[in-house]
Amino acid sequence: MPHLVVTSISKPNAVLEALADGATANGWKFHLIGDRRSPENFSLAGCKYHTIGSQLDLPFSYAKLCPENSYARKNLGYLVAMSEGADVIAETDDDNFPLQDFWNRRDIELDARSIQGQGWINAYRYFTKTFCYPRGYPLTLVRSSWDSAPPDAAQEPARCPIQQGLANGQPDVDAVFRMLHPADIHFDEAPPIALGKGQWCPINSQNTTWFPSVYPLLYLPATCSFRATDIWRGLVAQRMLWANGWHVGFHGADVRQDRNEHDLLADFEQELPVYRHTAEIAARLAALSLSPGIQEIPKSLTLCYQTLVTAGWLDKSELGLIDAWLRDCRALGHPSGKA
Repeated sequence: MPHLVVTSISKPNAVLEALADGATANGWKFHLIGDRRSPENFSLAGCKYHTIGSQLDLPFSYAKLCPENSYARKNLGYLVAMSEGADVIAETDDDNFPLQDFWNRRDIELDARSIQGQGWINAYRYFTKTFCYPRGYPLTLVRSSWDSAPPDAAQEPARCPIQQGLANGQPDVDAVFRMLHPADIHFDEAPPIALGKGQWCPINSQNTTWFPSVYPLLYLPATCSFRATDIWRGLVAQRMLWANGWHVGFHGADVRQDRNEHDLLADFEQELPVYRHTAEIAARLAALSLSPGIQEIPKSLTLCYQTLVTAGWLDKSELGLIDAWLRDCRALGHPSGKA
């Protein structure tokens, strides 16, 4: 059964109601992870709401260590989904309306366009003619990523244990883009693309699907900014995919984002580490020697995060958090060797 994981401090809103209704109608489980600022009496049919108190009672080492008022509390939702035998974990946010395609059956094998080239690939370029780029894309490379039309690419099967869906309306772009461009974007209906070894593109936590073989890679670091955590997680995850000959898939929009109110200058400040360090993080990760094999994932994941800590991009306390996370994953049978 697919499980959906969202974290929110909102009271029940139209998006959460739509997610709960869709999960019920389509046979999904929906976990909502609260935080210290969440409403005390949250209640929504079709949604399993996890309060701070109930999170602390979970039988996970990580539950006792995860900081409060942190997007990283979403990690507890992933662990709950794993503990309940999720065969797919999908995630989104509380301002993404699910379109009907969101609830379609999800397969690890995608019939996807195989994109040529190495380095940074702007996945949005393959789904729209409207200039845009994903949050986390190196700003110095944005213009060159748009200079020429994407070449035709043949579709072929690709194993994609991580799949990034796009979002119409207010897609996941950075504060720089939002301050300079109209943000209303509707992506074309187009076949998925698959990126493999040597290819980078930011992936986020706003509309992303994960399969059991990569559940440990769901880990969101807690000692970086809210606007960096899912982007840097995505870099680590992509590097781990390379080691196993897997791909990250990008597919068309199956949610519509009506974005919550944001202070763009505050977002910009939160994104400064992303602008400054993401390209260098990718380069450091690319230089690592990682062993292939699902059972090697915990060791390789630790090495990736040790690299980020050693460089000063994450605090050294992150290593205790990742250690607790991996102990919990192992106790739940992950890495599992399953597709």
